[in-house]
Amino acid sequence: MTACFSNPALPAGLARRWRGLCRVGLPALLVLATPLAMLLALGIGRFPLPPTEVLGYALAKLGWLSLPPARLALLDNLIIDIRLPRVLTAVLVGSALACSGAAYQAVFRNPLVSPGLLGVLAGAAAGAALGMLYGGDWRLVQLGAFALGGAAVLLGVLLASWCGGALITLVLGGMISGALFTAILSISKYLADPYNQLPAIVYWLMGSLAMANLDDLARLGPPMLLAMLAMCLCGRGLDALSMGDDEARSLGVPVRALRYGVIALATLASALTVSLAGMIGWVGLLIPHLARLLAGPGNARLLPVSACLGAIFLLCADGLARTLTTTEIPLGILTELLGIPAFVLVLRRARHGWTA
Repeated sequence: MTACFSNPALPAGLARRWRGLCRVGLPALLVLATPLAMLLALGIGRFPLPPTEVLGYALAKLGWLSLPPARLALLDNLIIDIRLPRVLTAVLVGSALACSGAAYQAVFRNPLVSPGLLGVLAGAAAGAALGMLYGGDWRLVQLGAFALGGAAVLLGVLLASWCGGALITLVLGGMISGALFTAILSISKYLADPYNQLPAIVYWLMGSLAMANLDDLARLGPPMLLAMLAMCLCGRGLDALSMGDDEARSLGVPVRALRYGVIALATLASALTVSLAGMIGWVGLLIPHLARLLAGPGNARLLPVSACLGAIFLLCADGLARTLTTTEIPLGILTELLGIPAFVLVLRRARHGWTA
């Protein structure tokens, strides 16, 4: 049980029932809160729309409400063409990063692990930079990000297997792989044209949803959703894995297959987020801590709660990025500015939630 639900004014039995009710109802509450956050996000921008008008537009598209043709055309362009791709991408990227971060933390039994541990973010960044350097086509950039993100993790795993396959060697292999692809990224930036290519690489590394479009979502969204669903279905196995390899084996859990399978799924989801939105930090580290405080350490609840919280967090961050100043702030910068103080505030209680 996490300490955040305890109330010294309540009797012990009532406190336990309250904590149980919160943990059962919280996932359902977050599932309902995510569409509400999306509805609010569709109204945020240079031309703000009240939630009632966004809802009225949705009813008009369903044929349940009539709107003037000129107004309907304006809302079509504003909501469907401009804002909906950003909102859907924010939900997908935020949930994938948070779910991947929670899965990595469960696999490595370490609350300070994030999706960048095995070098996936460094590899994806290097791949995208090479795509901009030698082609510039957006699909080539996305393919390079995904391919080298997966290659970075594969290299880390191979190094760990060569050194014995222990959990600590897997971490060290990821660090070596990350350092290698960080060097490749630096070389790419050094060779880039300083007037065109280098600014594009630097801006992309800051993270942004400005390039979001429905075609990319249709292509990259399904594998991300399937990877997150598979990670959530592995929650019980990850709970057993948290007790140690020998205990998990005694319960019939295929430890090696589960560990590397979850790493592969988390890597797939993380690399695809970089393909969609560039480098967005802190979501995969901070959000699982918040989810653990709310839902407890059980991964069957923790992973879906992390996904919903990650989606809501990135929707809020993207709304601020679009409205705080006259020009859009890169999303990666804003998540770091929001994530650092929030992580400091929850760090002490997150430790209690992890060990509960």
